Amino acid sequence: MAMGVQVVVTDPAKLEAIRQREADITKERIQLLINAGANVILTTKGIDDMAIKYFVEAGALAVRRVKKEELKRVAKLTGGTMMITFADMEGAESFDPANLGVADEVSEERIADDDHIVIKGGKTSRAASVLLRGANMHMLDEIERSLHDALCAIKRALESASVVPGGGCVESALSIYLENFATSLGSREQLAIAEFAQALLVIPKQLSVNAAHDATDMVARLRATHHAAQTDSSKNSDYRHYGMDCISGKVQNNLAAGIVEPALSKVKMIQFATEASITVLRIDDMIKLNPPEEDQGGRR
Repeated sequence: MAMGVQVVVTDPAKLEAIRQREADITKERIQLLINAGANVILTTKGIDDMAIKYFVEAGALAVRRVKKEELKRVAKLTGGTMMITFADMEGAESFDPANLGVADEVSEERIADDDHIVIKGGKTSRAASVLLRGANMHMLDEIERSLHDALCAIKRALESASVVPGGGCVESALSIYLENFATSLGSREQLAIAEFAQALLVIPKQLSVNAAHDATDMVARLRATHHAAQTDSSKNSDYRHYGMDCISGKVQNNLAAGIVEPALSKVKMIQFATEASITVLRIDDMIKLNPPEEDQGGRR
């Protein structure tokens, strides 16, 4: 036994009494849960058939061998508390009903070839499960990656508390603005700013290529739209939110269409790309290793 304790029983009647007491302790612990109002019990360990019998008689659902990660999510959803032991400060065993979670429905449903315990209507909305189904594992991996990217974008938008129109809108508008600003300079900085403005158009070009559209035509329409927005005050409010729609291949008001990006991600993207370019441009030395020379016999 644990802690090096040994129990020696010489009377068979006492052995049966020990077994009966063990069963009574288990029944008392189950009764603590039932009396507190619990009708669904989840545990990471196994449940004996005798204990299952007590749960069935009380009309409760007991689920065994639940993964610890899933149990944490269930506790977060229902507002319950994960319990390790029933022991209290007085050395006795008790269970506080405040540790119970709340859900509208707990049922067992068969999805595809597997049975699942489905919990609906939790006390909070801080946890949820998304069931992904596909023809093969490759498709499921792609769906999971797309869902993860979408959730990360939503998370970053909530963190930054601001969004900007997507579809190359920001890059095109910034490129036109920098080109106009570069013409106001009469120094060598004009060339650097003009190249920076041209580099910003890589994003809308790549978006067009990924969507199987003509990148040259798409970028030209974007530039014309944002040039009109920055030079014509009557069109500023209409055209400044225009970006590309990768599905239809048209230029539209992406802010009204709901195609947005987190402002924080956009700022960090431009900032990190600029810092990386500056780091590369600061390198003015190159170490070149000449290939080994061969003699007349073709040996090195």
